[in-house]
Amino acid sequence: MGARHGPAEGVTGDRTALRVMLGVLVPLLVASVVGLVAVWPSGASFEGDERGGIVDLSGTEQVPGEVLAATADLCEGAPDEREPDGSIPLDSLCAEALVRVLQGPEAGDVVTVPLPPQLVQAGIGPGERVVLGRNLPTTVEGTEVEADTGQVVYSFVDFDRAQPLLLLAGLFAVLVVAIGRLRGAAAIAGLALTYAAIAYVVLPALREGEDPVLVALSVAVPLMTAVLYLAHGLSTRTTAALSGTVFGLLATTGLAVWATRAADLTGLTSEDAYVLSTATTGADLRGIVLCGLVVAGLGILNDVTITQVSAVWEIRALAPTAGFRELFRGGMRVGRDHLASTVYTIAFAYAGAALPTLLLLGLYGQPLEQVVTSGAVAEEIARTAVGSIGMILAIPVTTAVAAVSVGRAAPLTAR
Repeated sequence: MGARHGPAEGVTGDRTALRVMLGVLVPLLVASVVGLVAVWPSGASFEGDERGGIVDLSGTEQVPGEVLAATADLCEGAPDEREPDGSIPLDSLCAEALVRVLQGPEAGDVVTVPLPPQLVQAGIGPGERVVLGRNLPTTVEGTEVEADTGQVVYSFVDFDRAQPLLLLAGLFAVLVVAIGRLRGAAAIAGLALTYAAIAYVVLPALREGEDPVLVALSVAVPLMTAVLYLAHGLSTRTTAALSGTVFGLLATTGLAVWATRAADLTGLTSEDAYVLSTATTGADLRGIVLCGLVVAGLGILNDVTITQVSAVWEIRALAPTAGFRELFRGGMRVGRDHLASTVYTIAFAYAGAALPTLLLLGLYGQPLEQVVTSGAVAEEIARTAVGSIGMILAIPVTTAVAAVSVGRAAPLTAR
């Protein structure tokens, strides 16, 4: 009676194909590591630096607080609340909250904090955890002037979402490990590595004004190499998936460069973008958009290439005598189904992210063609198109590489 653990486990990769793939991938990996060293953030403070300074936007330190009560009353209208016809409203809704300070010099004190009236309308109430802004000591001609405790002014910054987000992240990690076991744990480790790369390399490098294309490629190639081998092991199959991923990455980067220039994607599509453009002289907003287009496509590339390689390996295991044409055709049948569902996934994900922008633009009564080609929507369309095209191109290439690199299925042994 024959016994085997899984259909594809009896398939061994072709050694010649593996050597060819490594001959292409290793130089690319070495080049990307050299580039990574070149763009590695210096970690220095950039205020006043000729290369690219960054302004302290906050002027406050952030401390946690707990809402005790929130109220909203009518007050006199202000000039910054003009109606669409330019008139100043007679009455306006003013809101404030009593908040207990939980940390800092005034910990335990109850302070009155002005609120945007929309927060009260949305249901902010007692027990809510919030983040408060506390004024910092100022500096005059090099001399620190301490703020008087009685004159400390607190402002609402945001809700404190740390606990629910940690619970969600913990539940996600537990389920991934419970279902995926060792492979799930490796995927979680790869996800942590990805976030660390973005937080500690990509963002600081862009802030320092490094070339966005070099940043994207120098980080993405080593990152995807580490993530794929970490989650799927060192094998010919993983190397084939990495080959397709790198090809898709290069195609996505080229498309992103063209799209940002041809569609004039300047990045100046929100208030945050304008603040960023004035707060730092190093970051190039167009480059940030470009790098974002590349980063957005990494996850879907990883998904598609692994799926295609696994499909070809399974087909080989079930049909040991199948040649390149049969393997390619079988893999592409899986790829077409995956492509159809993934395109919808990408489109719906980006449409959901842009929904508030679409609603806001619709309130201005603009024609549909103007809404679709507006800066904010154009970025989402470009992100969707660039990621989808890179994925589409990666499917046949990865399938072909897998069909060439897959080896013969081992014969069943009786025991």
